[in-house]
Amino acid sequence: MERPELPLQQLHAFVVLAEELHFGRAATRLGIAQPPLSQQIRRLEDRVGHALFSREPGRIGLTPAGRELLPPARHALTGLADGLAAAREVGSGRAGRLRIGFAASLALTVLPGLLRTFRERFPAVQLDIQEMTTTPQLAALRERTIDLGLLREPPAHDAELGFGTVLTERFVAVLPSAHPLAAQRLVRVEQLAGCPFVLLPRAVGPPLYDQITGLCVAAGFTPRVAQHAVEWQTVCALVETGLGVSLAPESIRRIRLKGVAFRRIEPGIARTRVAVAWRKNDSNPLVPRLLAALDQEPPV
Repeated sequence: MERPELPLQQLHAFVVLAEELHFGRAATRLGIAQPPLSQQIRRLEDRVGHALFSREPGRIGLTPAGRELLPPARHALTGLADGLAAAREVGSGRAGRLRIGFAASLALTVLPGLLRTFRERFPAVQLDIQEMTTTPQLAALRERTIDLGLLREPPAHDAELGFGTVLTERFVAVLPSAHPLAAQRLVRVEQLAGCPFVLLPRAVGPPLYDQITGLCVAAGFTPRVAQHAVEWQTVCALVETGLGVSLAPESIRRIRLKGVAFRRIEPGIARTRVAVAWRKNDSNPLVPRLLAALDQEPPV
């Protein structure tokens, strides 16, 4: 037989009366008249099937059944109060969980300062940080497995997603230290025409890939891609081995490899865009909180 649920109002009345052991004081504490209190206790006793209080002239006490019910009743009320408080914190954006995808290269620029600022302001928020390239981030946002993305070169328009610019960066040439062009302070893109290239696969970030290859086409050649690598750290490591050269966002300079030289390029007007992405219809109150923290980040 299914056990009936006990109304929380009756449990609350029971706990207060058990603590006061006086109907008048308990009614005053509950802010109700004494007859409604007596009715709630009677209804609760009917549900339990046993008296919860012994009633004698001038005094009441807990019966064995009442003493047995008191600890779980208190636990239920405390759990409800804690749950309501937690719900208020999450609903107001002061607590909860925020899942963030980020391109690995952004760990060299905006990500550390952003996370530090956000954690200082909202220490109760659980941050779930996932490293992924641009295309998987866009898919994860649509599939609701992340709440925000930090990526490079987002699409120009998207019906589901919103985008905001975080920063822009120049491009640099990535060269083996022993390469003849490494002796120059400035490298013209056309000087890379005869070199094999190491690039990210187009599938992980089509706009950035097209921007890099477009720089080469504008300089009069199509880059010969000798090797692909999913992360910029790996691109630089392959350049160090002499497998080729690359063009990369300027922040990649912060990857410290002894056998790699980074040089400014000419023309130097091209820039890559770092953006934050989010779902336009997302109801998570933590999303606008992080967007506000990004707006207040100093430029890198």
